[in-house]
Order: sequence, then C-alpha cells, then structure tokens
Amino acid sequence: MTRAVTESKDNAQRLVTVTLDEASIGRSGPDVEHERAIAIYDLLDENAFAPVEDDKGPYALHLSIAENRLVFDIRAADGAPVMAYLLSLSPFRKLVKDYFLVCDSYYDAIRTATPERIEALDMGRRGLHDEGSRILQERLRRKVRVDFDTARRLFTLICVLHWRG
Repeated sequence: MTRAVTESKDNAQRLVTVTLDEASIGRSGPDVEHERAIAIYDLLDENAFAPVEDDKGPYALHLSIAENRLVFDIRAADGAPVMAYLLSLSPFRKLVKDYFLVCDSYYDAIRTATPERIEALDMGRRGLHDEGSRILQERLRRKVRVDFDTARRLFTLICVLHWRG
C-alpha cells in the first residue's frame, strides 16, 4: 500500500510517501485495508517529520515489523537511505487494546446511549489516543522529530496495523 504527495520546497521536513511492507505486516480484509489507506492519507496530508540528524527532506517512510518492533526505514524522497529506526511495540500493546475496547463501546453507544454517555466514551477514546501519541513522540524524540499532530496520525496508523477487522 503506497501513497505519495507532491513535495513542496518550503516544507521539506515532511513525509511524502508511506509504504507498508506486505511481507511482514501482511494484507487484511477490505475494511482493514480501507482504514490503513485512510490513516496513511491523513498522515501524508499534513505532517512534520524529520530525522534528528538530517535536514535534506522530504522523506519516504517504509514500515515493516521485525521481532515485535516497528521498523521505520526512512529514505529521501528519491529513495536514498537516510536511517532506520526500530520502535518496540510492547509499550503500545495494552494501550492499543484499551483503545480498541473504548472505540467498540463508543460505536455501540452511538446507536443506543444517551448523548452524555457517548460524549464520555469519546473523551476516553481521545484521551487514550493522546496518551499513545505522547508515548510515540517521546519514543521517537532522540531519532525523529515529529510534532504532536503527526504523532497522533502515526499512532492511528500503529493502531490500524494492529486491527484485524
């Protein structure tokens, strides 16, 4: 799965391409593939992303999974290697599981619950998403600069990579 955007010379510190490694991540059903495409689209639509020791963006990101780690293979837009970073997924497991539970409750509540219950679940869902985004931003801090909104979009993609439909 790949999506690219047109690069802008005034905003080189960004991702212009994100690809997922089918060999390690695999493909899923149409619902999951659709959610992955949306997550990638949102990430590419607006982001701030740059390796700490490189300022020659824009960048292409290839994600794969190796030994319970998310591999960030970061390259220049022309494909030249910049760096690779392995992010342990262990700190995200419980958070992603809780996030999915709250999301399921939220979507169930939309059909039958009071507006107050729906709002409470939505606040919980957003709180877990923010927490995951902060953890991600902190874990990337020494190697990759991302703003909070980009961390949110990356966390969404991590969640979707865990989703089995």
